[in-house]
Amino acid sequence: MDKSIFKNPFFKANPITVLVLGICSALAVTVQLKGAFVMALSVTVVTGFSSMLVSSIRNSIPNRVRIIVQLVIVAMFVILVDEFLKAYAYDVSKQLSVYIGLIITNCIIMGRIEAFALGNKPFPSLVDGLANGMGYGMVLVIIAFIRELFGSGTLFGFQIIPQSWYMANGGFYENNGLVILPPMALIIVGGIIWVQRAIQKELQEEK
Repeated sequence: MDKSIFKNPFFKANPITVLVLGICSALAVTVQLKGAFVMALSVTVVTGFSSMLVSSIRNSIPNRVRIIVQLVIVAMFVILVDEFLKAYAYDVSKQLSVYIGLIITNCIIMGRIEAFALGNKPFPSLVDGLANGMGYGMVLVIIAFIRELFGSGTLFGFQIIPQSWYMANGGFYENNGLVILPPMALIIVGGIIWVQRAIQKELQEEK
């Protein structure tokens, strides 16, 4: 199996920073690191196993109902993930609310099924799906790390910036409320894209 199947989604073909997919969830669930991490894990599981299952039955799916079958498979895995979170991580499930259900419409999943799983064997499709989910999740975690740390002074809900640093306690620091607003997530995504393209010259558009 070609190693690039696993490596490319992290850098050369990252779903968010290169293909610009899944931006909506990057804006919505990155206020806290815990929510971003769970969303990243959920998308990774759904993308990987949906791709593997579609690949396994690809030769028996009539072309005219291809999209419907794919949506049913994706929806099945999303429901399983949603029920698992409600059973074992209810607080996170409540925090993410409808965004778990909206994984069904995440264009990263359908894009990988159409572009890769329908033309490849199950195991490479599983690896491709997992890698794209992890590449997506990596960006989500970076955004959430920045937003939660500088917007709330915490990470995973634990206080990181000492209380003695805050102005209310005679210190010099104050949380930046702008960081937790949705527009800042888009600005951070833009910053990540800028840094990546500055490093990877081949991603820059020709003038």
